Amino acid sequence: MMHGMRTTVTLDPDVADQVARSMREQGASFKEVVNQGLRRGLIPTAGRRFRQRTYDLGAPRFGAGDANHAADDLDDAHILHG
Repeated sequence: MMHGMRTTVTLDPDVADQVARSMREQGASFKEVVNQGLRRGLIPTAGRRFRQRTYDLGAPRFGAGDANHAADDLDDAHILHG
């Protein structure tokens, strides 16, 4: 097992900004933030379950036919009034 590899990496500006932001938010060092990010990105996702949260929005307020009529009305208004 390798212990503490030292290397030079050039970060893209957007990545450097995100690292700096994470350092401020977490009160963590550059090394800690980069290692955390690499661990999250390099750990295989196989076997991890994705869970989508769902919410009950209640009964529909209108049907698909009503939605089509509303879209037609908006199209007509756009054509007439630019």
